[in-house]
Amino acid sequence: VSTSHLQLAAFALGTIGWILCTVSMGIVEWRVWHVDNTTVISSGIAWVGIWKVCFISYLYISPGYREQFCHKFSGYDSFIPHEIYAAQGLLLIAMLMGLLGLAATTFALRNVYMGVTHKPLIAPFFLVGGFFYIFAGLCVLIPVSWNFYSVTHNQSIAFPPSYYMPSSPVAQEAGAAIPVGIVAVILLLLSGTFSLSYRFPMTANTIMK
Repeated sequence: VSTSHLQLAAFALGTIGWILCTVSMGIVEWRVWHVDNTTVISSGIAWVGIWKVCFISYLYISPGYREQFCHKFSGYDSFIPHEIYAAQGLLLIAMLMGLLGLAATTFALRNVYMGVTHKPLIAPFFLVGGFFYIFAGLCVLIPVSWNFYSVTHNQSIAFPPSYYMPSSPVAQEAGAAIPVGIVAVILLLLSGTFSLSYRFPMTANTIMK
C-alpha cells in the first residue's frame, strides 16, 4: 500500500480527466463565431461544436426552437471541416481508452488495498492503465489543438443555407470546450505517468531468489 500512493492519485486524476473529456464532447461552444448580420442570429454570436451549431434567434425558424436554434451535423455532411470530424472520432476513442484505463487501475488498486489475490498482475495492470490514460490524453490533445489552431486563424466553414449561418465570421474565439479539453489532457497525461511509475516492492524472499 505504501508504494501505490501515486497510483491512487493517478486513479483520481484519471477519473476527473475522463469526466472532463466526456463533458468537452457535449459542450457546443468549441468555436464562438461573431457575425455582423443579426437578422436571423439575433445576438450576433453562434456556437460551433463538434456535433451541432447553435445560436439565439427571435425568428420562428424551426418548430420548438423559437429562441435557440440548433442544427445537428450528420455523418454525410461534406462541408464539415477535417478538425471537427477528427474531434468526433478521437474523443470517442479517448472516452473508451480512459474507461479502460480506469478499469485497469481499479483492478490493480483493489488487489493492493483489499488483499492481494493476483500479485503478479498488479504491476502489469498499472502499466496497462497508464498506457490507456496517455493514449486517451493524446486523443484529446489532437482535436483540441487542431480546433484551437482553426480558431486563431479564423478559418471558415461553408455551411449550407438551411443552417442560417454565414460561411465566415467577423471574428471567432475559443469556446469553453477548449480549456476543458486542455485540463482533461493534463490530468490524463499526469495519471498515465503516475501509473507507469509503479514498481512492485521487493521482499526478502524475492531478493534471495
